[in-house]
Order: sequence, then C-alpha cells, then structure tokens
Amino acid sequence: MSLEEFYRHFRWWMEPGDDGALRRFKAIVSFFEGQEVAASKVLDLCAGTGIAGVAAAKALSASELTLVETRKEDMEKVREWLEIAGINPKLSLVAGDVLKLPSLVGKHDLAVLWGHTMPHFDPFQAVTLFSGVASVLSDDGAFFIEETDRIKRFLFGSSYRDFLVERRTPEYVLVSLHEGYDVRRGVERRGYYRLPGFERIADMELRLWDLASQLALGRIFFREAELITPGEHGVSEVLVFRRPKGKIAREVYSEPQNSMGV
Repeated sequence: MSLEEFYRHFRWWMEPGDDGALRRFKAIVSFFEGQEVAASKVLDLCAGTGIAGVAAAKALSASELTLVETRKEDMEKVREWLEIAGINPKLSLVAGDVLKLPSLVGKHDLAVLWGHTMPHFDPFQAVTLFSGVASVLSDDGAFFIEETDRIKRFLFGSSYRDFLVERRTPEYVLVSLHEGYDVRRGVERRGYYRLPGFERIADMELRLWDLASQLALGRIFFREAELITPGEHGVSEVLVFRRPKGKIAREVYSEPQNSMGV
C-alpha cells in the first residue's frame, strides 16, 4: 500500500482545473510577492502538481524551476500550472526521494516544501531533509516550509480522534484509525480505509510535528530562522530559513541517520 495509492484518494487542493486549487495558487503567489527574497532558481520539494513551485517562480520571476516528486503522474501537471501562470521557466522534473536531494539536483536559490508535508518525515529523516536542502542552496538561499502546529491542534485542541474522517467526496469517504506508535522513531501508525466497504487503501506512519521543533532543527543548518503566522496572505504558518550553513549541512548529511542513534 503505497503513498501513491493514498494520494489517489486524499487529494489536496493542487489540481489545475479545481477552483479551490486556483484560489490557493493565487494566495501562494501573493505570499511570495510579499517576501524579501530573490531567486532565479526555484526548487519545489514533494511537489505534487507543482502548484507552489510555479507560484513562487511567477512571484519572483525565476528563470528556472525544478520539481522533485515520487509521483510522476502528478508532476506532469505542472505544465498546466505554468500555462495558468503565464510563465515559461526552464523546467526540470526529477522523479526521486527528497531525502537523497544532493544526488538529484544542483544549486538553487530557493527551496519550498508546501502543503503540510512534514508528517511524512520522522525526526531522523528530518535531519537528512534539512541538511540535504541546506547543502543544495546558494550561500544566500532560503528554505520555505508551509506547516501547522500539530501538537497544538491535536493535543491541546479537539481534532485528534482514534477514528477520524479524513475526506468526504460524493463517491466515497476516507477514514483513518490509530493503529500504534513507534517510540524509537516518534511516529504514529494509522490505517486508511475507504467507505462504503471498509476497503483498506494505505498504511501511513506520521510524525505529529510542532512548529518550534522544526524551527530549532532548521536553525542548526541555517543562520536565520523565523515563523510567519497566518494573515492576509491566505496560506498556513510558514517557516523560513535563510543563509544555509553549507559545510555543517554537508557533514551531517554524509552521516547515517537512524532511530537507533548509531
């Protein structure tokens, strides 16, 4: 049961023909237009259809755009977003694992990880992710992550349930069940089922990240870190890391990271 199968059922607002996705695209463009960042080369990680990468490239007048994504079918839709945006940067589509980033791409000025993606990475994988991103950014580069605080939401709010309705469509309902916790990796195991019929469609291991932990982790590999809270820009919280510590990042990235601490 793959991540691809999960995302066939759990579709975030990223389809070029969807009105909600178009509103989201415009909000991302507006957000990046308001940021003090210059980038001729934009790198979109876990890109999906490339909605965030194209929005950033449009806002910043970037000349090159690279997408990294395991789902090739989704990634091909970036051409529709480019047409909507009315831009034509040099495009590179990389089908691969973002945890192997330095072996996949060259130097970029801006990296974006958009759409609340961090739960897919346990703390050890997150070290590899951050160090890898810092390794491929230019000296004045920046890393933007759209995220939300799941500790606040799930532990201090009321959103967490053993049985949770994840998505409703006219054709089916997608639900998830809590099925365990891995103390060594700090991830929850959830099973995803399609109703009616209670068809099991995916097994997921998810890390319930808070924002402070990500800021602290990123500060190891970047000289500047800040949190932009939701406002008029229409996106979620955004973590911003600037000026990568390339030497430290490359050294850490070269070291194996695993849950045993070896």
